[in-house]
Amino acid sequence: MTPVTGPFSLERMISAVEKVRQRLLRAAAALNAANVPYAVMGGNAVALWVSRVDEAAVRNTQDVDVLLRRQDFDAAKAALESAGFVYRHLAGIDAFLDGPDARPRNAVHIVFANEKVRPHEALANPDVSESEDAGQFRVIALDALVRVKLTAFRDKDRTHLRDLIDIGLIDAPWLAKLPPVLADRLRQLLENPEG
Repeated sequence: MTPVTGPFSLERMISAVEKVRQRLLRAAAALNAANVPYAVMGGNAVALWVSRVDEAAVRNTQDVDVLLRRQDFDAAKAALESAGFVYRHLAGIDAFLDGPDARPRNAVHIVFANEKVRPHEALANPDVSESEDAGQFRVIALDALVRVKLTAFRDKDRTHLRDLIDIGLIDAPWLAKLPPVLADRLRQLLENPEG
C-alpha cells in the first residue's frame, strides 16, 4: 500500500528533529531527578560525538536509546512515567512511548547494561559507568559506543561507524585495543568504507 504523502515541509522536518531532542532532555531530566544511573547511547550518542568534531557531519536519529542497569529499571520506569512517558514492551524491547498515542519510533528505548541484546552477540553492553558528563545528561564514552556499534553491526551501526571514521574519531590504531572479532569488523570498514 502506498502511503499518503503531504506537502513538502521544512518546518515538519525541523519539528521532527526537535521532538527527538526534547524527548532526550525530558527523559534525562527525569532520570537525573530520580538519581538513576544511565547513559544516552545509539544514534544520539553518535551524533553527540560527531558534533564535537564536525557539526555538518551530524546525522539525525528518530528515537532515544538509554543504557541502564536492570536493577534500576523499576526506578527508571517510575521516573519516566512521571515525565509523561508510557511503558510498553514491544517486539522484545522495553520502550517508553512519548504519550499514550505515540508510535514506537516516538519513544525512549531501554538497553540494559552488562547484558547482550541478542544471545549470539560477541560482547555484552558496557556498564553505565562507561559514560561522560555532557551537561544536561550523560552520554556513553566513545570506546564503549564503538564496541556497541561493532557488536550489533547492523546496517545502521555500520553507517554510524563510518560517520565516526569519516571525521577521524576512529582509525587504524583502534584495531589493537579491540577484541579480535570486533577488530575484524572494524578492519572491514576501514579497508572498504563504501562496502
